[in-house]
Amino acid sequence: MKTETKIVSVGRHPEKHFGAVNPPVFRASTITRQTLAEWSDVRTRIFDDVVYGRFGTPTSMAFEEAVAALEGADRAVAVSSGKAACAAAILSVVKGGDHMLVTDSVYQPVRKFANDFLAPFGVETTYYDPTIGANIADLIRDNTSLIWLEAPGSQTMEMQDIPSITAIARERGIKTGIDNTWATPLLFKPLDFGVDLSVNAATKYLVGHSDAMLGVVSMRAELFESVKIAANNTGNCPGSEEVYLGLRGLRTMGLRLKQHEQNALKAARWLEGRPEVNRVLYPALPDDPGHAIWKRDFKGSSGLFSTVLEPASETQLAAFIDGLRHFGLGASWGGFESLVLPFDPTSYRTATKWEAAGPCLRFHIGLENIDDLIGDMEAGFHRMQAVA
Repeated sequence: MKTETKIVSVGRHPEKHFGAVNPPVFRASTITRQTLAEWSDVRTRIFDDVVYGRFGTPTSMAFEEAVAALEGADRAVAVSSGKAACAAAILSVVKGGDHMLVTDSVYQPVRKFANDFLAPFGVETTYYDPTIGANIADLIRDNTSLIWLEAPGSQTMEMQDIPSITAIARERGIKTGIDNTWATPLLFKPLDFGVDLSVNAATKYLVGHSDAMLGVVSMRAELFESVKIAANNTGNCPGSEEVYLGLRGLRTMGLRLKQHEQNALKAARWLEGRPEVNRVLYPALPDDPGHAIWKRDFKGSSGLFSTVLEPASETQLAAFIDGLRHFGLGASWGGFESLVLPFDPTSYRTATKWEAAGPCLRFHIGLENIDDLIGDMEAGFHRMQAVA
């Protein structure tokens, strides 16, 4: 099946649900059986049958089936959020006494998970320059068990040479995981590039409507049980309504991503021409340092990018943001709406030094008319100039 057909078809089995087009919402905790023999039998396959709500329901299994198919994976495990998916993937590999390599551009909650949760249990983390490529071999230790990637990086948008890193990891018997939320399974398939565990914060583009918390990990069959056990042992499972919204959202994700990309490219190019903007961080732009890798490995770009402004005061920044009509000030992204968020990674980057001419803003370009969005930003820059 071509991608557009697959998005519509995977994870749907109307013949099992009286012809219903969408898998229904199963609000289930307790699952009963008719006989002791049946109960004993089903307990031998708790992750592959409906045994108890925390292990999975027909709704969550349909979502997992759909995401695995889109990722080119054998299996997937759904959990309650993107951070929970990162945690389950990491915990399926690392143990006390292990060493983990994590990109310095990582999603900040993963950094907190490593520093605040894993470190007290004896897991040591080294953060590496996201542009390190094959030189990551120099950081590997005898007890390194996992390399954690993210491309492009959160906020600062660095690309990584994923094939080079995964090739070295395979040679050394080290597992690799990646946060694939920016690209989604439609624009990048990590397992095709040697990654072992692919995470999506389904809260973002898969749900697509800013109304559900959901995460998912995809993997080859032999890694499924370790991820499922890690999620289950921490009591992590998705809500029934959230899984349904994930299933419903992914059906239109292909169309939405095309519009996000089209709008984001126009907005990014417009911002490149503004005197208030020092640089735009978006690998889809030809001048971006990561453009060649993005063009080589990815099938497209989503609606998230960042900008570095020229020097500006807090008052000027507030003048720009506070008067925006079509951009919400919010920490998430991937929904239909446009968002803006100031950020400053200087306090938590450890392997690399972040240097910027002025304040940094992350934009998520939504599905509004792009002329309206550009007009909104232009008015914001005029307010900045008026304050100056």
